[in-house]
Amino acid sequence: MTMSDQLITLETSSKVAYLTLDSPANRNALSEAMLEQLLAALGAAVGAPEVRLLVLSHTGSVFCSGADLKEQARIHQATGASPGAGGLVPILEAMLASPKPIICRVDGAVRGGGMGLVAASDVAIASPASSFAFSEVRVGVAPAVISVPVLARISRTAALELFLTGRVFSAEEAASAGLLTRTSQPGELDQEISAVVEELLRGAPTAQAEAKRLISAVPPMEPKAAFQLMIQLSARLFSSPEGQEGMAAFKERRPPPWSL
Repeated sequence: MTMSDQLITLETSSKVAYLTLDSPANRNALSEAMLEQLLAALGAAVGAPEVRLLVLSHTGSVFCSGADLKEQARIHQATGASPGAGGLVPILEAMLASPKPIICRVDGAVRGGGMGLVAASDVAIASPASSFAFSEVRVGVAPAVISVPVLARISRTAALELFLTGRVFSAEEAASAGLLTRTSQPGELDQEISAVVEELLRGAPTAQAEAKRLISAVPPMEPKAAFQLMIQLSARLFSSPEGQEGMAAFKERRPPPWSL
């Protein structure tokens, strides 16, 4: 693979894996090659024992422009097949299932499949310079695949307007709708990302994985069943080595080993 073929960079530093969409020449469009590399990078980061969390970022002025429509048109012309956004599914599934927290850093435009990457992250912070749109209806399709993570974050009311109009909206509106965790102050995006990284590293790894899992599992459950399941989870975590060490560290007023 030549440098020009490298569309995703993966660097690890101080327990953090930094994954970067690095194809600014085509606005970080989700080509087949980029999807393949991003899935591999996610797998490598999640599977690395030394990695505690992931930061997904980008080069250039566009976080992600969505599907590579030129590539899809070529494939359709050559084969008659329409690849659609199916290649994005394993990536979104991997992000949602990741036991390690994923932070999304946005400092530019987000469209199409890029909206799914933002929604599938656990914490998403964008600069005021960022913009967003579910632009699919304006090219004759619907935000089908990305609706799975997106509709878990935004309200029906917001989805109806934003999906049906395809209009561009601001980072502030994206945060208000629930797509983003928050926006940064002008010029302070990287400082805010670093602050979140520091806060996340204070949490215990197994506890964070279980917290992320229950956030998805509990809401659709009947209350009685949910309480019973959470009683079992709580007892298991309190008696686990990680839980016992955390409580001992608190009692002894020392940092737990995972935060060192």
